[in-house]
Amino acid sequence: MLGIFDNVLIVVFSVAAALGLWLLVARLWPNERRIVHNDVTGWQISVLGTTYAVIIGFMLFAAWADYRAAEQNADVEASCLINLFWSASGLPDAQRDQVRQLAAEYADNMINEEWPAMAKDQVSRQASDVVQHMWLVVSQPQPLNASQQVSLERVMSELGSITEHRRIRQLQSQSTLPAILWIVLIVGAVITLLSACLFGSQKPVLHMLEVVTLALLLSLALVAVADVNRPFRGAVHVQPTGFENAKHIFQIYGPGTAAR
Repeated sequence: MLGIFDNVLIVVFSVAAALGLWLLVARLWPNERRIVHNDVTGWQISVLGTTYAVIIGFMLFAAWADYRAAEQNADVEASCLINLFWSASGLPDAQRDQVRQLAAEYADNMINEEWPAMAKDQVSRQASDVVQHMWLVVSQPQPLNASQQVSLERVMSELGSITEHRRIRQLQSQSTLPAILWIVLIVGAVITLLSACLFGSQKPVLHMLEVVTLALLLSLALVAVADVNRPFRGAVHVQPTGFENAKHIFQIYGPGTAAR
């Protein structure tokens, strides 16, 4: 899992490596000999830079889209939990209190167990047990009137949605870019930087600053892709805000409170 300190180290190392690459090229192929080939190297850096910009832009967009989808899915799961809490109002008192108590326990598990577990690429067992217990409670055979039957159907529908969105969240927490795409991104960055170093300039210091700036931009983009690529890990990750709101609601309205 990459933290802010790790991200800074990667950016600093990338910039230092680009500077070292520029110094190596300058030593092996002096600047005055490179200038005469600018018509070739200039065309090369233009084509490679444009191609790589399209690739990394698409990767960053795809990673951000997955991040937003994970964030929205977590919010929907929390909303379904709140709906479950209120839908239980029409159930018999004992069953209602059980369902609501389990809903509050589920929200607490999400905040204190599941989110820290996903940050370590794991899944909380306690939350699975709570979901199983809720299914057992709502599946208990007992005589119900028409109104209670409608409430039970709503509760089971919301519980099914919670189970579905939780499974989607688990898959999202474990999904990542394939290794081949990371190879394309890293090799493409190296080739782009090397092509920039091959360009000859009458002002070497200015050329060096341009190479360093390019390395800084590329490393920041790659770090951004790496961070949002795992939506529940890293310095930038989905927060359990929806479940925190749900927990706040459950604390205000106890298990025995009827819907208003």
